[in-house]
Amino acid sequence: MRTLSPLRTVSVALMLVLGVACSEQESADQAMVRQAVAIEQADECHLCGMIISNFPGPKGENFSKSSDTVNKFCSTRDLFSFILQPENKRQIKEVYVHDMSKTPWQRPEDEYFIDAREAWFVIGSEKRGAMGKTLASFAQKSDAEVFIKEFGGQLYRFDDITIDVL
Repeated sequence: MRTLSPLRTVSVALMLVLGVACSEQESADQAMVRQAVAIEQADECHLCGMIISNFPGPKGENFSKSSDTVNKFCSTRDLFSFILQPENKRQIKEVYVHDMSKTPWQRPEDEYFIDAREAWFVIGSEKRGAMGKTLASFAQKSDAEVFIKEFGGQLYRFDDITIDVL
């Protein structure tokens, strides 16, 4: 068995340390999750171009895997219409919607954004959003069920929503 010279041993050890540090940094970068951002007065819907704050109902936001810019939507219907497009579906990293159990329907407040993948959605209620019928979003199933009793609709999870359902 051949032994390494002291210089070569130090070089190999340094490469290993740097390799581990780089892979740890990559893992940290990959794990970094961006947060929902405030909807400003003049922000336009990424899908339809309407001024988001001019309309009632839950709004949505998403980040893609390849960009640090946020896409903002005037309604959860527009959000899903965008993220369910085949060319966008695999590119979505984070998705946020309002928890409508904690914020007024007419003017949703941005501190109540939640992870859409964990949310409960009500489709087909009598409540209207920017694009007419919209998907009411809730952090808790029980809140969504109370909403259904008052306004109608059917309960869905994020992964159960398809273009056909919209």
